[in-house]
Amino acid sequence: MGDLALNVFEAVKTRRSIRKYTNKPVEKEKLLRILEAARLSPSANNNQHCHFVVVSDEAILERLLPAYKREWFVKAPIVIVACSYPSKAWSRMDGESYWKVDSAIAVENMILVAHEASLGACWVAAFDENKVKEALRIPKEVRLIAMIPLGYPAEKKGPVTDRKSLDEIIHYDQW
Repeated sequence: MGDLALNVFEAVKTRRSIRKYTNKPVEKEKLLRILEAARLSPSANNNQHCHFVVVSDEAILERLLPAYKREWFVKAPIVIVACSYPSKAWSRMDGESYWKVDSAIAVENMILVAHEASLGACWVAAFDENKVKEALRIPKEVRLIAMIPLGYPAEKKGPVTDRKSLDEIIHYDQW
């Protein structure tokens, strides 16, 4: 599908957050493949409570600017807003709801498939949820996990180098 023809591990190793995009439109088949990756993502108890708003209209993208106040963000050809109905998500016996976990899995699937398709994306979490809901007419009971600007990268980034070593984060058999 993509120019990179990556395997999953290579995609994980080489994916970077992209904050500069060209004006080239994203092909419909690539967008649909990215959205299909979200649809196929697992959710606890298979509750499938995630929804996604795909924004490509320039006027509507501009309406998102007050929610995140970063010009680069609304310059992307597409922004996907990942949403969830927390009341429909599975919860552990202690009451901890899995809506954020399930939504995060779907977002990561989309970002990796976008990378495979030679597209850039960035996980944006620092936004005013109520302003996004207002701009996109998202129901009150729905929660947002991320906004993902998506497009062809206008910047190149090298490999990730600032990660802790395995020895610092892995524990075998016990902590």
